[in-house]
Amino acid sequence: MIEINDESMTLRMKDEVVATARFRQHAAANGRGAWIVSTHPARLFGRNEAITALTLAERLAAGYGDDDPFVINWREELGL
Repeated sequence: MIEINDESMTLRMKDEVVATARFRQHAAANGRGAWIVSTHPARLFGRNEAITALTLAERLAAGYGDDDPFVINWREELGL
């Protein structure tokens, strides 16, 4: 389950935190901020992209592999 609020997102599976995303106002040079996702800390994301990245992490943590159509699609969508 992904919990989402204005400044953070948390992916929990079986009461264990699998991944997080944090909004940082000064992370992007455009002054609008960006989301930093724990599974890809060197990359800045928009809000919807952060949700997709956490959904991808959830799918992978559930045991789906690199050949899963959803995994392939979400990675392409995120440019990973």
